[in-house]
Amino acid sequence: MPHLTLEYSANLEGRADIAALCRELHAAVMASGLFELGAVRVRAFAAQHYAIADLDPRNSFIDMSFRIGEGRSATDRKAAGDRIFAAATKHCAELLAEPHFALSLEIREIDAELSWKKNAIHPRLRGK
Repeated sequence: MPHLTLEYSANLEGRADIAALCRELHAAVMASGLFELGAVRVRAFAAQHYAIADLDPRNSFIDMSFRIGEGRSATDRKAAGDRIFAAATKHCAELLAEPHFALSLEIREIDAELSWKKNAIHPRLRGK
């Protein structure tokens, strides 16, 4: 499991290529070398209702939450976060040049005893 979930303000529709961002972030997760391909999930959801900072309608955001299983060192988690945030920052450079955009990332470790999974993708990809 690494699951990278993006929540973004709906006013970014048509201003940001969210699908391309998801693919770029997927590549960044894989480039970390820490995760198995069959486990990677990157998804994005638009927030239709939001109130940002001073309520200026030009304000927008992308908030990324990266959930990973236990067992990686703090150094490895930090390196993966740096790689992911760098990819997002590069993709969002034009938005970050405006005084109305916020980008964030948080990494959370999931307690293995409180996480249930079944993944039929792993056997297919591992057989390659």
